[in-house]
Amino acid sequence: MQNPASLRTFGRYASLNILGMIGISCYILADTFFISLGTGAVGLAALNLAIPAFNIMNGIGQMIGVGSATHYTLCRARQQPEEADAAFTHAVRFGLAAGLLFLLLGLTAAGPLARLLGARPDTFALTTVYLRTFLLFSPFFVMNNVLLAFVRNDGDPRRAMCGMLAGSFANIIMDYVFIFPMGMGMFGAALATGFSPIISLLILSGHLRQSGRGFHLRSGRLRPALLPPLCAPGLPALISEISSAVILFLFNLVLLRLAGTTGVAAYGIIANFALVGIAVFSGLSTGMQPLVSQCSGCQNDLRRLFRYGITTALAIATVLYAAVFLLAGPITAAFNSSGDPALTTYAIDGLRLYFTGFWCAGLNVMAAAFFSASGHTGCGFSISLLRGIAAIPPLLFALAALFGVRGVWCTFPAVEGVTAVLTLACIPAVLYPKRSRTK
Repeated sequence: MQNPASLRTFGRYASLNILGMIGISCYILADTFFISLGTGAVGLAALNLAIPAFNIMNGIGQMIGVGSATHYTLCRARQQPEEADAAFTHAVRFGLAAGLLFLLLGLTAAGPLARLLGARPDTFALTTVYLRTFLLFSPFFVMNNVLLAFVRNDGDPRRAMCGMLAGSFANIIMDYVFIFPMGMGMFGAALATGFSPIISLLILSGHLRQSGRGFHLRSGRLRPALLPPLCAPGLPALISEISSAVILFLFNLVLLRLAGTTGVAAYGIIANFALVGIAVFSGLSTGMQPLVSQCSGCQNDLRRLFRYGITTALAIATVLYAAVFLLAGPITAAFNSSGDPALTTYAIDGLRLYFTGFWCAGLNVMAAAFFSASGHTGCGFSISLLRGIAAIPPLLFALAALFGVRGVWCTFPAVEGVTAVLTLACIPAVLYPKRSRTK
């Protein structure tokens, strides 16, 4: 393998994973676009109410996958092949168990879950249908996240990217076919989403047929004590997804009070484009993760990778904000099939305010994953916890009380700005530990 701290290796891993994550987020945009055309603002609001459940399921899968794959990489570096195989075997077992729990939730409690997420009489039926349908595919979603992480960490980021893109493009095609020619509406959108990880798994399974792969399924007793060390490096990924779920849930509740279903529909447009941006940062972070783990014993290499990461994150944030600022009107019009003027006003204003937080968000997401992959799990977890949970409620309720709907849009930049202060404070301890101890 090439030097993991070289710019060429960083560019290969980061770019392939970013492209794959863009592909994944595109099918969420496709859902939003086709649902807005097929069911209008009510369907758009129902989708936005259901997405937090998807975030949490996806976060569990990423925690198990990224965490176990990081542990696998460290075991391989220490010449411990049995422990490396144990990491993969237990990741599969834990992933299947988590997926089955979500499947049971969809079968037995989709309606109560829809009410818990804020569905009102006008959105309840569509929210319930979407939740029940995609939760039936939970084992495939979770196992896709597990296998993606292991294939990427086993030196095959191109196959991981192809798997993500194939699933996403298949979902977009099925979205159109199921919603329009077949007239399946919200159920069709959820069904298309559910099939996407199956397509990805078919692509990824090709890696399992390679004789030179580094991980294998092994028989043996279950070791529950492995769960914490396997999941710990993946906690930032989980907290990042929980962050998206918490933001969506709380924002939806506040917007229902301030602006009704129209406000939630406007936030649906904003949130889905924000998910694309966060997916790009997540792609950068997870692409860097195996390289950071391999360089964990060399401070100079870690500093070089951190510079590459932060420069890339800030450049991405600049491009994203410029695109959203200039195209806020056309973006809103594409998802506002009824031409609702209130929806247009809310969404354009919201896009331009919300995306000002992406410079700090890029720093925070990248740094949290970097710190965890380099062995500083406490720093990574603290950053993720602050931006994902702790800072949101007080800032959201305060800003909404002071500025109404515009205060809701400003909450995301405020949360990321506060978290960036903590991130900057952690950098010396992680990258310059001797200097920090001397002080």
